[in-house]
Amino acid sequence: MREIKFRAWDKETECYLYGIQDAYDTLSGHVKYDDGENACYDEDCFGGFLDNDRYVVEQFTGLKDKNGREIYEGDVLDCINGDINTSDKAFYPGRCMGQVGFVGASFIVWPRPVVDGHRMHYGCEALSDGLTKYTWENEIAAGESVVVGNVYANPELLEE
Repeated sequence: MREIKFRAWDKETECYLYGIQDAYDTLSGHVKYDDGENACYDEDCFGGFLDNDRYVVEQFTGLKDKNGREIYEGDVLDCINGDINTSDKAFYPGRCMGQVGFVGASFIVWPRPVVDGHRMHYGCEALSDGLTKYTWENEIAAGESVVVGNVYANPELLEE
């Protein structure tokens, strides 16, 4: 069973707050910045983060990249994609950048492979632990991927 935890992107300070699920009466020591320092915040509970438009709340996938870094919604992965079938019916295996999301009760990645010098838009693929004997063609193994940034601090990673 995976650990349930969340982080929040603070639109005003442009940084992440981690451990917000443990926020309670603004007690210090529970919510942290990226560097592990205690964070200052005005919310009195987890619901305060969810209800405030200042924050974008993202869930931990329960998976780690090949360097042991936790993967959250909103992260950008440098990943190995399966064969990408484009409109010209050609297949392009290889590495790509992809954004982690949560759709239909599953964590997914929207891969953006570079084909002929252009970053392509492509449908989503399942984010898996990669521990099964066979990885499906439409899966991306977390353990073969690297978190290289996130969609808020590093939007350029997904640009053409």
